[in-house]
This record gives sequence, structure tokens and C-alpha cells, in this order.
Amino acid sequence: MSDIDGLVEAGWEPVADIFRANLKDGRDLGAACCVYVDGRAVVDLWGGVADRETDRRWDRDTVALVASTTKGATAICAHLLVQRGQLDLDAPVTRYWPEFGAAGKEMLPVRYLLSHQAGLPYVDPPVTFEDACAWDPLVRALEAQKPLWTPGTEHLYHAMTFGFLVGEVVRRITGKTLGNFFADEIAGPLGLSAWVGLPEEIEPCVATLATAPFPYNSMEDMVADFARLMRLEPAVAGAVMQTVYGPGTAFMKAGAVGGVTEENMHSRDYRAAEFPGANMVASAHAIARLYAATVSEVDGIRLLRPDTVMAMTKAQTSHSRMHGAPSELLPATKNLFNMSLGFWRATPPVHPLFGPASFGHPGSGGSLGAADPDSRVGFGYVPNLWPAAMIDPRAIELTAAVRRCLG
Repeated sequence: MSDIDGLVEAGWEPVADIFRANLKDGRDLGAACCVYVDGRAVVDLWGGVADRETDRRWDRDTVALVASTTKGATAICAHLLVQRGQLDLDAPVTRYWPEFGAAGKEMLPVRYLLSHQAGLPYVDPPVTFEDACAWDPLVRALEAQKPLWTPGTEHLYHAMTFGFLVGEVVRRITGKTLGNFFADEIAGPLGLSAWVGLPEEIEPCVATLATAPFPYNSMEDMVADFARLMRLEPAVAGAVMQTVYGPGTAFMKAGAVGGVTEENMHSRDYRAAEFPGANMVASAHAIARLYAATVSEVDGIRLLRPDTVMAMTKAQTSHSRMHGAPSELLPATKNLFNMSLGFWRATPPVHPLFGPASFGHPGSGGSLGAADPDSRVGFGYVPNLWPAAMIDPRAIELTAAVRRCLG
């Protein structure tokens, strides 16, 4: 199905062409894409199927789980507190959360939570899904957890713990959960269809997720694709995948924190809880509008000053080692994780976004929220067909079309 609806201003047809082709070719089941420039939408498209079983169409009000794209919204909340003088990124976490200081974490600075350098990608022993949904048990486990490495010297994606770590700091400062703070201070004023902790009345608007077929015929093909994307020698790519992404590694444990499985990820319990690194439900329009308000004024609201944006997007992981990577093959200066304070940075040739100052965050399943302070772009893309590719080409092609339209 290739029918699409929405807005495309003159000069932005290339974005619509890519969006339409993804639906027509079956790379998208249902999806939405939105682009803001200078505080107003120039592209706002949706189309396809929101639920395959019922053939429910994707419409203006459809929202979907955006996985780690949530992390960008959570980071924006933290930087709003920094801008207000309520949060010091170089202060120890214990200034705001005294119990965090157990197991040698007394002086760990807040910035390491945002840059995935804290050494807390998982908790041991693990907590159950029910405990993670309840929040406090996982927070208590993080308080007791000893860092896996000396904080600041290495980095590894804190896939699930990121949201609980940053979210608890926000809660200690404001007295509000991350989801409530986001709703009161950002989503409400901007009129966003975006929630961390989904209200039950929005459930009928949620798109049903579907899984795309595995795209590789063999592990060798997967390694070759990784090597090509990351510009690594095949032997190095294979070693990195085995030691970092292999079974039982810290990276794999990080993704399993909180007992989230493919089954319960589709549940009302998961959507109702707050996992501020992983379970925002949102529209593409909301994500684009959110990011647009960090780099421009949107209907009279600008969330972050230019100096805040500059500081929060400065790369943090350019000199720390990826935990588990073979040091003899992959030196710290070979950066596979271009992370600032809560955001991925533009990383040519893998994902150049809109230019060298661009920042944002992708999510499993292909979603992406991003902004560019130079061109004053806010971008959102939300699909419901989740692929298993190393790098999802859909958002890459859409952002490339945006760059072409910008000239």
C-alpha cells in the first residue's frame, strides 16, 4: 500500500517520494514522517497500515512505540534543568541522589550518566519486568551496583538503565517522574502527542508493531555489512561483533535489563509504565516538533538556548574505549559510538543527518528524532515495521532527502 496523506510544501517533494517508495516497496508497513524548518512543518506525512490484523489505517492521530528515540526526549528534560540552573552536569550524582554513592560511585558525575560512560549498563542480579515497571526496585538495584569499569574511561550503550539513571536524577530535583515532567514542561506546552507512560485513553491510537524478515543469509553476510557500514576490516568487524555484541556480553545484558521481552513489550503494562530510555509512544509530528523547539521557536516556545544546545551536543566518547572491544584491533580513537550528552551526533558516512552540527537519537525499529541548529530543522520518523538490519536505511534515506531539499 502506497497511499499517503498529509502535507508537503513545494520544494519538499523528494522527502515524500522516499516516504511513498518505502510503503510501496514493503520496507514500511505503516509510518509517518515530519520535517520542521524555522518552527513550522514543511512535511507532515503518514500512510500505510497501523494494524495488519484489522487493516486499520495509519492516520493523523496514530502513535507508536519509538524505543530508544525516547532517550532524546529524556535528555532534553535533563538539559532543560541544566539551563535553569537546577542541574550541574559536573556535580556528583550524589548531590541530587545521595543513595547512588554506594559501591564506589560517590564521585561519579552526572555527565557520565548522559554519555553512557557510567559503567552501569546492567544490574546484577537482574530485576523482573514487574519490578522495573514499579520503578523503585530497579533504582535500588542501580544504587547498589558497582560500575563495570572506571567511570569515564570506557563507554557502552546503557540501553535500558539510561532512562532510570537520568530519570531518577530528574525526579530527585523536581519531585516529578520523568514522564510527568516531560508532560508538564514540554509535551503539554508544545501540544505533543508523545508520552512516557501512556494514558489508557490513547491505547486505540497505538500502531501494532510487526517484525520484518531477517535480512542476512549468514553470519558472514552480517559481519560484512557491519564492516562496510563502520569502515572496518572484516577481521576487525568480526572480532568487535563477537566480543561486544556476542551472546552473554555486557551489551546483550544491557538490552535485557528490566526483563523486557518481545512479548511484554507489546503489553499495556509496558506502555503504561515509565522506561525513560525505551518506551515513549509518539507521533512523528510530535518528535519533529520537539526537536524543532530545541533549535528554533515553535509557536512562541523555544525549549533550549543556543549555548545549551552547543554544550549538550559536544562529543563525549571520542577518547574513551568501547567496553569489550578488542583493544589491539580497535583503539579508543576509532569511535563507533559518537555520543554527546544524551544524543547521537552526525556520523558520516553511516548517518550524516543534516550536517556536522546535527544531533538526535534513533530507536530500535527504525524511528528517529533529530535536529540541526544550522538549518533549524526538526525531524521525526516513526514506523511500525521493525527490521533486523545493522543500520536501518529508511531514516538514512529520508534525512538524505531532507539535505537535498535544504540544498
